[in-house]
Amino acid sequence: MGQTIRFGVSLNSELLEKFDALCDEKSYQTRSEAIRDLIRGVLVQKEWEQSDKEVAGVLTLVYDHHTSDLAQRLIEIQHEQHDVILCSMHVHLDHHNCLEALALKGPGESVQKLSQKLISTRGVKYGKLTLATTGQEIV
Repeated sequence: MGQTIRFGVSLNSELLEKFDALCDEKSYQTRSEAIRDLIRGVLVQKEWEQSDKEVAGVLTLVYDHHTSDLAQRLIEIQHEQHDVILCSMHVHLDHHNCLEALALKGPGESVQKLSQKLISTRGVKYGKLTLATTGQEIV
């Protein structure tokens, strides 16, 4: 890990008030911690823009398991891309609805294509890919 360097930031007073309120809301102890998280967030987003870079993420799906053959179709799609899926968790939310969370890792383009294919499968009620990082490029 590199040496810590202090630097100054000039902000308009209204923007600083809003930033301080956000820091309080998110329970940051210092502005520096909040700024570090903001910078890391932008760096992770940049990783995802490079489709050949290895990335990580979590795909969340909600669907009605009574929908004809939907669970089987989702499983078949997942088996086609098993090399991108690290693990999956299946939760029964109620009598009809299931939540599935898939931990994904691989080239950005592969992770995004698999996620979109699963999200757009007929019968899926909700799907969201949450971007993460392998941590290799983030300090």
